[in-house]
Amino acid sequence: MFNKYILFLENILSKLGLSEGASNFISEGISLVTLVLSTLLIYHLVLFIIRKTIYFFIEKSASKKDDILIKNKVFKRLCLLIPAYLIRYNIEAAIPSLSALSSTIILFTKIYEVFIYSRVLDAILSTLNDIYDTYEISKSKPIKGFIQVLKTIIYIVCILLIIAILTNKELSNILIGLGTLSAVLMLVFKDPILGFVGGLQLTINDMLRIGDWIVMEKSKADGEVLEIGLTTVKVQNWDMTITTIPTYSLISDSFTNWRGMENSGGRRIARSFIIDIDTVKFCTPEMLERFKKFQLVTQYIIDKEKEIEEYNKANNIDDSNLVNGRRQTNIGIFRAYLNAYLANCPFINKGMTFMVRQLSPTETGVPIQIYAFSSNKAWISYENIQSDIFDHVFAVVTMFDLKIYQKPSSNSLAVLPEILE
Repeated sequence: MFNKYILFLENILSKLGLSEGASNFISEGISLVTLVLSTLLIYHLVLFIIRKTIYFFIEKSASKKDDILIKNKVFKRLCLLIPAYLIRYNIEAAIPSLSALSSTIILFTKIYEVFIYSRVLDAILSTLNDIYDTYEISKSKPIKGFIQVLKTIIYIVCILLIIAILTNKELSNILIGLGTLSAVLMLVFKDPILGFVGGLQLTINDMLRIGDWIVMEKSKADGEVLEIGLTTVKVQNWDMTITTIPTYSLISDSFTNWRGMENSGGRRIARSFIIDIDTVKFCTPEMLERFKKFQLVTQYIIDKEKEIEEYNKANNIDDSNLVNGRRQTNIGIFRAYLNAYLANCPFINKGMTFMVRQLSPTETGVPIQIYAFSSNKAWISYENIQSDIFDHVFAVVTMFDLKIYQKPSSNSLAVLPEILE
């Protein structure tokens, strides 16, 4: 086609009085421009047809998975191969006397084709990953790391093929030559390699999923996992900042995953307060009568008194002195009250461990710990439930003739001289 077109142009230019060499050069130049313009025209025409047909059916389909093909520009990248093929297979006919130029253009079109093939494969892999992410299994078994490894391999092969084309050597010879550079390549790709290994371990051992709440103090990460990549894991902290953690660090260093809590029946409450030891005492009959008015411990006090009375009588205990035998204490009744309070709290999961326990005494007093599980695991609700429980504790403790220890404040020290006077 181009031979006849060039001859036609040469005849016209010769009739205009141009020399044979000039008419040949100009006609081949026009032929080259015609090839480029027609190639671009065909490319845009094919792209227009695809948009009016394939894109139309994809957008109208009920499934949203095929929309990902448009999002990742798979068809558009495939269309980019059209100009390369048209130019490569027609350039010699378009400029037959300019062999050096046609050879150079063919060389660059081959490089362009290799690059576009890489971009097409990149888009296909991205599409596969995006489609996979629409399934629930993607949260526990993400494949983004594997996809990134494949993309890295594709672009490495792309670079090697381009080098082979430029040097006019077989790819196998280039690979043999690169063997001597393996140490350098290991250094350059150290992070991707470590990340790939880390990603495999995280996935196989089910250590991390998208959506998990993790805490990693070393990286100052405390939030939800957004993305598990080849070299990094993105965590959105609760203050909405993003922390990026090297994937391998999650294997080499420790982190806390709260998934177990979220999958369980409750979120743990384990908070303690300190009772001033000076306020701990045996209960007098008057105190017991007063405490019996607290409905949550009424029956407890009655049953306990009966048990203690039987024990003291069986062991001939002289109960005229409080030190002798067994006696109830205000702190013991207070613990029983808190246990009953938790048992009647609608926000505590009764199917999980809950108790009020006394910890080892310290120089500041006797720590009392509430250990229970909130049935509502949402952060805000959990904090409100925990706060409500301790609001009640702080308010009711004095009803048992107990005091919570706290260090003297500046205000307390300021009134000390007045007290001493």
